[in-house]
Amino acid sequence: MRAQAAPDAVMPAAETDVILGDLGVLLLECGTSVTDVRGSLEQVSRRAAPETTLEFAILPEMVMVSRPGAASATTTVIGKGEALTFRQSARASRLVRDLESGTVPLASAPARMAAIRATPRRMPGLQSVIGCGLLSISLAVLFRCPWWAAVLAFVVGLLVGALTMLMMRVRAAAAVAPFVSSFLSTLLVGVVANALDLGPVPLFAVCAPVAILVPGALITNALLELTSTDIVTGASRLMYGLIMLAFMAAGLYAGAALTGLRIDSASAALVGDAVQLSNESAGWGALPPLWTAWGAVVVLAVGIGLAFGSGFRLTLVCIMAMTGTYAVLAVFSPLVGSVVAIGIAAAVLFIAARVLERVMLAVPATVSFQPAFLLLVPGTVGLVSLASFDAQALASAPMMFLSLCIGTKVGALLADLARITRSTVFLRWTKPARMGEL
Repeated sequence: MRAQAAPDAVMPAAETDVILGDLGVLLLECGTSVTDVRGSLEQVSRRAAPETTLEFAILPEMVMVSRPGAASATTTVIGKGEALTFRQSARASRLVRDLESGTVPLASAPARMAAIRATPRRMPGLQSVIGCGLLSISLAVLFRCPWWAAVLAFVVGLLVGALTMLMMRVRAAAAVAPFVSSFLSTLLVGVVANALDLGPVPLFAVCAPVAILVPGALITNALLELTSTDIVTGASRLMYGLIMLAFMAAGLYAGAALTGLRIDSASAALVGDAVQLSNESAGWGALPPLWTAWGAVVVLAVGIGLAFGSGFRLTLVCIMAMTGTYAVLAVFSPLVGSVVAIGIAAAVLFIAARVLERVMLAVPATVSFQPAFLLLVPGTVGLVSLASFDAQALASAPMMFLSLCIGTKVGALLADLARITRSTVFLRWTKPARMGEL
């Protein structure tokens, strides 16, 4: 292995702790779970300061670095809570990999982190609004809503995206953005349905415009943290995610009650359900053909890329990840059911993301895994369950999240056993040999 860089050998302990804390905050801003952040910091600290044992305490927006047995106080670094784009997350993950391998000294990390946070994004507002519109129409087509519902979802998605972007700029308004966006979406759909006498509307004509706000990844990360004994962080994330879902469900219910909107009980709520839909209507009332689902997945990935600032190359990765995930769901849902299929898709996708990360360091697993993990797999499961007020759907939603959690854990375990990832467990096994080499 490469020798430890000289700048790290003479770096003061306090400066090392601050840099490691800032690195942890950067990973938190990328949407990484606290469990993974702790594992990355442990690996980087072993490379940067092999003679010292550091301990890390991670909270959603704060990292604490301490030195057992040392008289110095614990170093605390607090983040601003600002989420990074996918492109910034990719660069942050690349930095961590470089620090773990020793190709970049820890002393140069502050400049790299400042450059990552300062990464420019062209017309972020316009990209986000267009991304929300594309995401909305693609979900409507993917779940085979009639063509009129798909067009309506696109228009409402643009409006909701613009409103959400404006509300997120004000801290007080951001707290009620899920309720307001869901209420506006349902209100607009209900008004149009009543004006055109459309009757019961498909579920995703209402849910698709606000799907980008569903905290699917947040809740699943919370479950992963709870299963990794990160109880405080996992419980707080889970509670926050459930509150957001409750706000969105309240907005849907209020809008439906105000306009008299009725949900079509025969409409699809899961990917496996969409394949079985059929009707005899023509024109705007016809359902999209089955083959259009593949194009909808591509448009969905493009919409996510625009909304989350992926850039061209990472958008291609999103397309591959989401088409692969949809293929797994389409194959296994009829065979084993939607609940088990979600777990299988999560495990397969996680392993594929780790393999891609190892082959192409510029494509970290967080970027290739999160798009499908965020929307296509758990996506709107919790929201549609609350919106439909169906007892069976409400009962199955926790099982789907647990299946996703178990599948992700199984995928992570298999990736570690296959030595695809540099597991913390393996690092502990090999620590004496590596210390001798250094």
